[in-house]
Amino acid sequence: MDYFKRKLDDKNRLTIPAEVRREFAAGKVILTPGFKNYLHLYTLEVWEGEMRDALSGSWKTEGDRPAILDEALADLTDRFLDGQQVTVLDQKQGRITIDLELLAHAGFDRTKEVVATRIFTPTGSYWRLKTPTV
Repeated sequence: MDYFKRKLDDKNRLTIPAEVRREFAAGKVILTPGFKNYLHLYTLEVWEGEMRDALSGSWKTEGDRPAILDEALADLTDRFLDGQQVTVLDQKQGRITIDLELLAHAGFDRTKEVVATRIFTPTGSYWRLKTPTV
């Protein structure tokens, strides 16, 4: 399954489909603001294995400006870490609670569906959560 739609419940929880829950078996998930009005949902493994390195600037090749002076990288790091939420997947019901700040960033509320699309990476995948475009 690479796509699903769900509405938030009255406690701002998003139910993850049973077919997807296996990815989050470790329990911890990372939610961050996306590049625009959406959220990113990462497994702890993808966050620690890919995102930390990407945000550290270690991928930059020699001859590039040192990462500490890279404004674009600093802006991305700030965006992803400032609104970051580490939460636990409710293994029984398959729900995650989304903080109010992240709900506001993405424009989510209980009247709108949340659309989740899997984005593949070199070592795994993460989920983009957004409201449907009209």
